[in-house]
Amino acid sequence: MNRSLLVIVIGLLGIGAGVLGYWFYQEQHRSGVNISIGPRGATIQER
Repeated sequence: MNRSLLVIVIGLLGIGAGVLGYWFYQEQHRSGVNISIGPRGATIQER
C-alpha cells in the first residue's frame, strides 16, 4: 500500500469516527416525546 492511500484511509476513518461521535451526542441530547406501540399497547415517555 503506498503512502497516499494510507493517508486517505486514515483520514476516512477519522471522519467516520467524528460523524459517529456527533450522531451519538445528538441522540443523547434529543428532547421531546418518545411514542412506541408494541404488543402490550402504546407507551409515551419523555426524553
